[in-house]
Amino acid sequence: MCGIVGYVGKRNAARILVDGLKRLEYRGYDSAGIALVDGDRLVLRRAAGKLRDLEDVLEKDPVPESGHGIGHTRWATHGRPTEENAHPHRDPAERVVVVHNGIIENYLELKQELLAEGNAFRSETDSEVIAHLVARERARTGSLEEAVLAVLPRLSGIWAFCAISLDDPGRIVGARLGPPLIVGLGEGENLLASDLTALLDHTRDVVFLEDDEVVVVTADGIRLLDTKGNEKEPRVQKIAWDPILAEKGGFKHFMLKEIHEQPRAVNETLAGRISLDEGAVHFSPEEFPLADDDLRAIERVHFAACGTSWHACLVGKFYLEALARVPTEVDYASEFRYRDPLVNETTLMTIVTQSGETADTLAALREAKARGARSVAICNVLGSTATREADGTILTHCGPEIGVASTKAFTAQLVALYLMALRLGRARGHLSADDVREHLAALARVPSWIDRILEGDDEVQPLARVFKDATDFLYLGRGMNYPIALEGALKLKEISYIHAEGYPAGEMKHGPIALIDDTLPVVALAPRDAVYDKMLGNMEEVKARGGTLIAVTTEGNDELAGKADHVLTVPDAPPLVMPILLAVPLQLLAYHIALLRGCDVDQPRNLAKSVTVE
Repeated sequence: MCGIVGYVGKRNAARILVDGLKRLEYRGYDSAGIALVDGDRLVLRRAAGKLRDLEDVLEKDPVPESGHGIGHTRWATHGRPTEENAHPHRDPAERVVVVHNGIIENYLELKQELLAEGNAFRSETDSEVIAHLVARERARTGSLEEAVLAVLPRLSGIWAFCAISLDDPGRIVGARLGPPLIVGLGEGENLLASDLTALLDHTRDVVFLEDDEVVVVTADGIRLLDTKGNEKEPRVQKIAWDPILAEKGGFKHFMLKEIHEQPRAVNETLAGRISLDEGAVHFSPEEFPLADDDLRAIERVHFAACGTSWHACLVGKFYLEALARVPTEVDYASEFRYRDPLVNETTLMTIVTQSGETADTLAALREAKARGARSVAICNVLGSTATREADGTILTHCGPEIGVASTKAFTAQLVALYLMALRLGRARGHLSADDVREHLAALARVPSWIDRILEGDDEVQPLARVFKDATDFLYLGRGMNYPIALEGALKLKEISYIHAEGYPAGEMKHGPIALIDDTLPVVALAPRDAVYDKMLGNMEEVKARGGTLIAVTTEGNDELAGKADHVLTVPDAPPLVMPILLAVPLQLLAYHIALLRGCDVDQPRNLAKSVTVE
């Protein structure tokens, strides 16, 4: 983990590598480095910390101009975040350099073998063994690509790695099994990266490597191979994302920009899919090839996801059961395949993942497919592994999300799940065209409702000043708003490092009520809905024990002014839309508290945007 960039061409590789790594900063990392081929020597520069630390190293110890190099930002898995453990890694003779995302599970066994041959190791990482093995095979085979092909069968685990060699100038060899690796095709130059955002300034033509593929990249072209060395035809895709979407656009942080992009994200997710005239939801056959007969044959829907996407799935369960009347289960993807799940050909396995590369989520998808399940991915990245392996995909179309803490991707996932539920409900005969039309009319208003919430940001900022020094928070919700309480707590802990718990309000008296005193802020999600009176009772329980109460309710509800210490409002919307709206003020609250605490909002400590290892 976590970011890879490679370049071969006539331009200054060092500049391109560092700029590409900056595009990948959002993924989270703790060290960085680059390696260049300069004639008969390898030039290596690395630094613990942020890219600015690497830039300081490059300023003090400049590198020569070279058109051939690789770079990496590392998120520590094996070994501390030090310069010695930073990528790229070398063999002892300093003729081969590699960068690697993933985990080599048998590295200790391989390391012992290499030590017995007299190889000295410079780092504590699992990745360094790849450099040693490739160098050994390069000396034996006389070819970098043959060396990589010979090494792959020796590795256990998952990897995306790139290798360069002094003896193979102008050539990068990359391999993939698990974490993403993408080739960017240019004119007289070609690139490699672990994420599209590092490529979009240079090209829109890309090739996504599949598992068990190897690519040989030169300035003049690429060769795609399987692990036996047989050539394959690359499948070139054109990416429509504008690189300007990955810039801050005048906002102080990417996270704030992405919070404000949510109205557009909702519009993009709805665009071309809803027909108010017909009262229907349409997905293109290329995206979603499951016909009505397929959907009628489904007896159970199974969700698997991680983190914020898991919270979206909890809301999706309410949508599916309410609108399609199909039993629905939600699993942490990291737990799914370890419990012998009851999945078969009548199950619709639905994975939700912003990146489409989350290792645990992909493993859950593969397990369900192996048991015969049909599958759908809800994802933001066209061409990602999830979109290629699932039977169908509902793309969220919200553009690159740079902030590690998800905001607009979460909102778009909720909208996509709502559309999926309407599609199933109509196909299975549980909704009429008029029913669907009513729901679509409400969804079409969501962008303007979110705009209204964002206009009330001035009401959130004073709350942040009041609570920035809190040590704990409790978030409460009921029904389909309970997952939003979980999401609000997650956002706060992710970026402000304040301990926060989300809880079903009805369960508060079964434990969390013991925590309530005058130092504990409690956020209660209390829109006027079918469980509003129940929420009032829970809020009274908080106040009776001295807790500080922040209520989030619907506009025009004056009843809470005397019951809560602070009140935030969202537009009065139908119940199934309400989770989408309630998430927004909680995002803003977390953002402003984190900002006042001096936290790194876009790149919180210890977190990575795309978790490509288990």
